[in-house]
Amino acid sequence: MQFGSALAVTLFARVGPGGAVFLRLLSASIVLVAIWRPRLHGRTPRELVLAIVFGAVLAGMNLSFYNAIHRIPLGIAVSIEFVGPLAVAVAGSRRRIDLLWVALAAAGILALTRGGGGSLSLLGVAFALIAGCLWGAYILLSARVGREFERGTGLALAMCVASVLAVPAGIADGGGHLLVPGTLAIGAAVGMLSSAIPYSFELEALRRIAASVFGVLMSLEPAMAALAGWIVLGQGLSGRALVGIALVVAASTGASRRTREAPIAV
Repeated sequence: MQFGSALAVTLFARVGPGGAVFLRLLSASIVLVAIWRPRLHGRTPRELVLAIVFGAVLAGMNLSFYNAIHRIPLGIAVSIEFVGPLAVAVAGSRRRIDLLWVALAAAGILALTRGGGGSLSLLGVAFALIAGCLWGAYILLSARVGREFERGTGLALAMCVASVLAVPAGIADGGGHLLVPGTLAIGAAVGMLSSAIPYSFELEALRRIAASVFGVLMSLEPAMAALAGWIVLGQGLSGRALVGIALVVAASTGASRRTREAPIAV
């Protein structure tokens, strides 16, 4: 997921964040539809609405996240974005220990937004926070789609919806550059690395393991994003930023490990 995001950053100079998102979602849609061959016939209105809402969340989450990493380093963006999954982990909890995890995450985000050698784009931070809210919604909806649809058909339908919703931003940012063969190839690679493969695995994971276990595994995302940003993009981080990422990872791991799975109504 995060190495795909780092690769997507290399597309921004050609097609902008909107164009990169559109190519990512479109290529993933083509692959998922070819594999699962979803059908609209026989679907209940409730299932179709669920797929449309899930697709809208996917489009919004990716557009806001790519606009964030266009302005701030990948590792910092993902760490800030993690407020969404963390909120899901502690939502409704009355345990005092969860206040510690929230405090750790807040301290980590404060270190990220106020540390480093240069000023951090406030707009980039805002986009990361929006992406975080949508990431939390994605986790809840992904679990629901996995229960309502067989195999990966629900994800394929939602990805088609997301692709359609991303068309205006894609054309506005990318224009004719979207048709350049090299750009299409990189966009397809991003679609496989960041959407088709990880979203499919996450959907299947949420069918088989407790949400608490899933949360622990997801808590590695900020650290992996920092690593991908350093290897692919050469984005070095200050010691203070690395401490901030570590605090967010620790907070998410602690909250997720102590969260018991409970029915979720969406």
